[in-house]
Amino acid sequence: MTRRIAIIGAGPSGLIAAERLAGEGFAVHVYERMPSVARKFLLAGRGGLNLTHTEALEPFLHRYGAARDWLEPAIRAFAPSDLIAWCEGLGQTVFTGSSGRVFPRSMKASPLLRAWLARLDALGVAIHVRHTWRGFDAAGGLLIAGPEGVERPVEADAVILALGGASWPRLGSTGEWSGWLEAHGVGVMPFKPANAGFDAGWSALFRERFAGAPLKPACFSHGGRTIRGEAMITAYGVEGGAIYALGAGLRTAIERDGKAVLTLDLAPDICADVLAKRFAAARSGQSLSSMLRKQARLSPLAAALLREAGETPREPQALAARIKALPITLRGVQGLERAISSAGGIARGSVDERFMLKPLPGVFVAGEMLDWEAPTGGYLLQASFASGVAAARGAADWLRRSDQGAL
Repeated sequence: MTRRIAIIGAGPSGLIAAERLAGEGFAVHVYERMPSVARKFLLAGRGGLNLTHTEALEPFLHRYGAARDWLEPAIRAFAPSDLIAWCEGLGQTVFTGSSGRVFPRSMKASPLLRAWLARLDALGVAIHVRHTWRGFDAAGGLLIAGPEGVERPVEADAVILALGGASWPRLGSTGEWSGWLEAHGVGVMPFKPANAGFDAGWSALFRERFAGAPLKPACFSHGGRTIRGEAMITAYGVEGGAIYALGAGLRTAIERDGKAVLTLDLAPDICADVLAKRFAAARSGQSLSSMLRKQARLSPLAAALLREAGETPREPQALAARIKALPITLRGVQGLERAISSAGGIARGSVDERFMLKPLPGVFVAGEMLDWEAPTGGYLLQASFASGVAAARGAADWLRRSDQGAL
């Protein structure tokens, strides 16, 4: 008898789980609440689909912070090299950018998704769009509401939940599933925005002139960590890759203290002593703006940031020190509706090594439903794919052991 597996959610983790299980001979049905699959995946790929990163595995794993030991076995079992090989197996060649990020040669998600859906169709995977999971019935079975909104029980020998976190809710990830799982004893940590911008309270003049301008090159520091990269000034504050990399610590500081101090090095290629000597040797009577431009090579944005942070010192040593360590106070974080991803979700204590929910035997979980976070740069998609593969492996193993009476 062919075992039937239901997968709830047609994002990367759900679809890769479907592919793996169908390839092993299981009857796989995928249920997706939206009118089409992988909407967040497609949106993320509009500016270039960053699949993974070529960083060495040890620092790569470090990007997952406190969740590293939880995710590490899954990522080692489906590593960046495996994700690259999978993509190229679909006829989508990849390239590595100067920063080590890996992209499909086409840069977009849509050609990859089309090839992937064709493979799933050939494997016999049934995808049901406009079908929403509504929790469990009295017997513990799945309740699925179809396009007409009527709830019906769905039979499955195993279930994989891959419903996403709570960011970008307009694309389908609302986090509403948390209540249904908590009612069955599953621990769920509160959702928080990750890879989101922070509020800086700029003056009206600064905001009007520089909103939308990139800040680079610069170094960004907080909590003992320093990231060299770039950020984007926004009307509300600041966002971008370097900010996202420090985001968890900044968010924690704001939750604890009501603020976080981000320190900027606006001249990362010039040491403080050299800057001070240049300022001391500047022509007498030179304006501060001219000195910042000529001696420090600061952009108009960087020079304006100095003024935004308070009165700018003129003494050479003090001015150099301010440029190398400019404090910017952040007082809030953008909400989940604007965040790229979310922290929080299913607590690790509720999940076993097979990614099965301990209170719900036969129900497995993958992707951003789990309580982990990582910066942008390929780390988010890598963990989503890897956890989907791990959940598929766990479900297959559980069903085989069940058939053998070994549970």
